[in-house]
Amino acid sequence: MTTACIGLGANLGDAAQTLRDAFEALAALPHTTLRARSQLYSTPAWGNLDQPAFVNAAALLETTLSGPDLLDALLAIERGFGRVRAPGVHWGPRTLDLDLLLYGEQVIDLPQLQVPHPYLHERAFALLPLAEIAPEAVIPGRGRVRDAVMRVEACGIAPIGG
Repeated sequence: MTTACIGLGANLGDAAQTLRDAFEALAALPHTTLRARSQLYSTPAWGNLDQPAFVNAAALLETTLSGPDLLDALLAIERGFGRVRAPGVHWGPRTLDLDLLLYGEQVIDLPQLQVPHPYLHERAFALLPLAEIAPEAVIPGRGRVRDAVMRVEACGIAPIGG
């Protein structure tokens, strides 16, 4: 079993309910157990500022799926929630975004998958929820999540409960 950390985000429709439903979808993945989920966080738009605020969270999974197979499962969940990835559009509005942030302490560098997530150590909207459920998780080459979260600015990010 490998411990995988997943970042969740949404800012279209009822984003909070979407994330609650996405936790259930993660728990239903084959060969995978949902071990922990963070509370939900309201997060200002990032990257493209001309869009609604996000709701973000994190999940801790134990899985026997490989990193690429887990990514495929995450992308299938996104599609099930109506996510359409438009080519060339980054940081835009989305019904659901599931990011494979960490896969154990492995470093994976494939065209379709980079783990740890390349910008995890810089993004408070991912680190705050992750620190809630996995503060001792190691970001390879960067240190522990609990230390990384101390180095980012969390302005405007607020917990909103379950």
